[in-house]
Amino acid sequence: MRNPLVLSVLLSAGVIACSPLTHAANSLVFCSEGSPAGFDTAQYTTATDNDAAEPIYNRLTEFEKGGTAAAPALATHWEISDDGLTYTFHLREGVKFHTTKWFTPTRDFNADDVLFTFNRMLNPEHPFRKAYPTEFPYFTGMGLNKNIASVQKTDPMTVVMTLNSVDAAFIQNLAMSFASILSAEYADQLLKSGKPSNINQQPIGTGPYVFKRYQKDSNIRYAANPAYWNPHQVKLDNLIYSISVDASARMQKLRKNECQISLNPRPAEVAGLKADPGLKVIEKPGFNLGYIAYNVQHPPLDQLPVRQALDMAVNKDAILKAVYQGVGQKAVNAMPPTQWSYDQTIVDAPYDPVKAKALLKAAGVKDGAEITLWAMPVQRPYNPNAQLMAQMLQSDWGKIGLKVKIVSYEWGEYIQRIKKGEHDITLIGWTGDNGDPDNWLGTLYSCDAIGGNNYSLWCDKTYDSLVKKAKTITDRDQRTVLYKQAQQMIKQHVPITPIAHSTVNQPLNNKVQGFQVSPFGRNSFSGVSLDD
Repeated sequence: MRNPLVLSVLLSAGVIACSPLTHAANSLVFCSEGSPAGFDTAQYTTATDNDAAEPIYNRLTEFEKGGTAAAPALATHWEISDDGLTYTFHLREGVKFHTTKWFTPTRDFNADDVLFTFNRMLNPEHPFRKAYPTEFPYFTGMGLNKNIASVQKTDPMTVVMTLNSVDAAFIQNLAMSFASILSAEYADQLLKSGKPSNINQQPIGTGPYVFKRYQKDSNIRYAANPAYWNPHQVKLDNLIYSISVDASARMQKLRKNECQISLNPRPAEVAGLKADPGLKVIEKPGFNLGYIAYNVQHPPLDQLPVRQALDMAVNKDAILKAVYQGVGQKAVNAMPPTQWSYDQTIVDAPYDPVKAKALLKAAGVKDGAEITLWAMPVQRPYNPNAQLMAQMLQSDWGKIGLKVKIVSYEWGEYIQRIKKGEHDITLIGWTGDNGDPDNWLGTLYSCDAIGGNNYSLWCDKTYDSLVKKAKTITDRDQRTVLYKQAQQMIKQHVPITPIAHSTVNQPLNNKVQGFQVSPFGRNSFSGVSLDD
């Protein structure tokens, strides 16, 4: 059965003008907030890593700019079988992979590239995966490694994916960064040269901008792709990511026109940015959640009363005032209220340090017991100042008799360590990736997501069965019933304490045209230009 949504988009997205690429004689500088660990998107889950790779790649489907609907990209259209288990993708003709100093393609994009991209993640015995062992946290965390039965080609431009069970969000999932299409020919070259890990540091894609070079903690440079299949979307000669960890430094660069777009201003700076005549600030409700994750495999956090005590000792009102400064909404649930299936009936336990201290005592936790609290080294819309939040939590939990040590690392190392469960408690957050509830309830809290994005390392089989069943149902009302039950379970078991959903404020130079704020926090420069 052909997907009617896709058919409605097909005519506009599939008919691409074939005029030569028009270069604007200009460069755009984007002030980013951290150094990516690499450019092989299947390995990473953070915005820092995905942002750095976004200009390089395309996927079979991609989200409409500024929206949540998945539209054709490297697949021009597809059919879905009546039982919802078979997807037939028809690939775009004439798409070129990047030509660089380290790779010159001899053929256009075809089905072999799709097979390499997905079979590397599916098959632990895949030759490339054996030569370059790595984990695929998003792919496995969403259960796709278990649900995709096969990826096969029926001809050079047709790929058939077969699932073991219905996945209501499958097309949305394929528009996410981890599904970026890689070159099978480049992978073969790397294998023959004995350098498979270069796929992560010298990336090759089909996207609008070609990777040139990367200097950690300094900059990433890209150049316009002269052979891009959608030439009207390439309007810059050069794109430069200027890496500045400090938010104030980024805003200073923006005001001086040293960069034209900057990430994540501190809340206190927003009013000044809005008043600057050379700037504009795009404001959108955040599709995000900042939260505290308790490692339930570390005693005494393996005890529910201990987690309940920590939860009710958090002074959320004070944190919202000091950390979010008017751009945050108190969170009580495991996902934002703008996500369909959100359970409005869930409420927080009352703030009660006295009861919290009694709970700790009853659980056998002695006064002065030490715990580590990990604080993010970067700013995010869901947490604009993790260091300050950590200090406030240190004070809150100190009042109930705990000695809290604050820990932090460089962002890439921070993520690696908390995935391994080295922390007691961590500050973390999430911006939705595809508009589906499973992207929260499955990706962040399921058993399969341990080692990926489940930083609580919480695994409850009853909960898991609810979210897995919900993925196999296409009726939204039926899915909502199951997801509400799952949200209630999270609240009862307290693997996390939700803190806030923030408003996203995106400052940029007045000359920037065509930039749209993604609800998923993805910064895309396709179609972006500078108006001189």
